[in-house]
Amino acid sequence: MSTLEWIAQAALLLLLALAVPFAWRLERQISALRREGAALEAGAAGIAAASEAAEGTLARLRATAEQAGRNVAERVAVAEPLREDLRFLTERAEQLADRLDGLVRQARPASAFDSTVESTAPPSGPSPRSEAERELLRALRGGR
Repeated sequence: MSTLEWIAQAALLLLLALAVPFAWRLERQISALRREGAALEAGAAGIAAASEAAEGTLARLRATAEQAGRNVAERVAVAEPLREDLRFLTERAEQLADRLDGLVRQARPASAFDSTVESTAPPSGPSPRSEAERELLRALRGGR
């Protein structure tokens, strides 16, 4: 071999020696990118699965909300007549209570009843007609 061939081979050997570390570094970076790429793909697949599950849950939630709305509307429709019936019965009971109160006031003079309730002394007017009325008056006097 001639000197020129030896110099050319030495230069080639030197360039190869310089290229090997760069090739190793490049290979490690490519491997890292592949690993990260696989992790990225796995993460994207996980996000896709989670979004599909969320969409399914959202659809079930909407269906449940619509069913609940229909149930509430049905119950309101049933409750409305009941509310009107209760309002009527309450008004009727108030009328009957007023009427009963008027009849009680007519049956007994108001001044005799008021004086027995307001004072602790025995009533000066007519005495109560029944034992229950006497017990009520005694309880009212005892409560003061």
